[in-house]
Amino acid sequence: MDQRQDQAQPTRMLFLGDDQLADGFRLIGFETHPSPSIEEVEQVLRDLLRQREKAFVIVDDALMGANIPSLRRVLDEGGRIVVIAVPTLSAQPKLASDVAQRLSALFGAATLEPGQPKER
Repeated sequence: MDQRQDQAQPTRMLFLGDDQLADGFRLIGFETHPSPSIEEVEQVLRDLLRQREKAFVIVDDALMGANIPSLRRVLDEGGRIVVIAVPTLSAQPKLASDVAQRLSALFGAATLEPGQPKER
């Protein structure tokens, strides 16, 4: 694929996760996979990798924490597929990313928890 073809290829926007969240993402134009099985997530990500597609993928925290080989590969490689996680609607917000883990290691987990009073 040459550079012109790569630039013309649209970036797919996908949401894989909780069915309550899927409705909102569908309304704003995302391709959604409500409450997917681990196998379905694996297949979707494997297809993105095989077809060398550009994608912005949002998964829920449960999937981000699951042992999904293609998800791990996408996260390790970086590049044309960007993956972020969001909490379910009923969950307490929690930062769960490589950056959050590094900050937690440096400053302690309490600095990243919502609702914690800040010291002055």
